[in-house]
Amino acid sequence: NVICYNAAISACEKGAQWQRGLNLLAEMPSKSGTPNVISFNATISACGKGNQWQQSLHLLREMASGACVPDVISYNAAVSACEKEGCWQHAMGLLTEMASNAITPDVISYNTVVSACGKGGQWEQALNLLAEMSSKNTIPNVVTYSAAASACERSNQWQQALRLFEELPSNSVTPD
Repeated sequence: NVICYNAAISACEKGAQWQRGLNLLAEMPSKSGTPNVISFNATISACGKGNQWQQSLHLLREMASGACVPDVISYNAAVSACEKEGCWQHAMGLLTEMASNAITPDVISYNTVVSACGKGGQWEQALNLLAEMSSKNTIPNVVTYSAAASACERSNQWQQALRLFEELPSNSVTPD
């Protein structure tokens, strides 16, 4: 049944077996019924862990065009796949797409996109996202600030990284 397939796909994700996860997802309709959001999310995540960001995006699009509606976890898994490969433009695009599809990005969404921007040398974009979070009622956490500081550090913007560190107490964030 679908629950067993979802468990197997999740095991593939944890075992870095993205191809097997894809195969299981593909065979589900003929053997156990229609894949659900959990099936897709686990497969998107498996592909991301296997450095298959394009495949993750393809699955997200497949969900959106079918009967299975992506949720914040679906998008976060695809954003994470993009982040791992430094595809900051795609990560930013997914963040925008979430909002246009009435899916509210959470702190994980922002943290991952900030990190992607850092990997792509886009420290200014990372700082813009950090500023945007408060206007979207999403509270940055220590991971957000660390990712933004790392983005600044990667681009030799040590003054900006230091400014972020100094902001932590006034934003009720404790450095770790």
